[in-house]
Amino acid sequence: MNQTYTAIIQQRGDWWIGWIEEIPGVNCQEKTREDLLDTLRFTLLEALELNRRAAIRVAKNEISGG
Repeated sequence: MNQTYTAIIQQRGDWWIGWIEEIPGVNCQEKTREDLLDTLRFTLLEALELNRRAAIRVAKNEISGG
């Protein structure tokens, strides 16, 4: 299943800043728009993987009664 996420990006001075609207903590800054989009994609995937691992850990603890 593919999920769609919203990247909010802005140019501020010499920097491009951006964040993923649906996932708190996924925010980045880069010198170019293209680099910003690449970094946001990478950071989003990393955050989703960390969230997935945390959810699995919680589920295992609930099943085992821990």
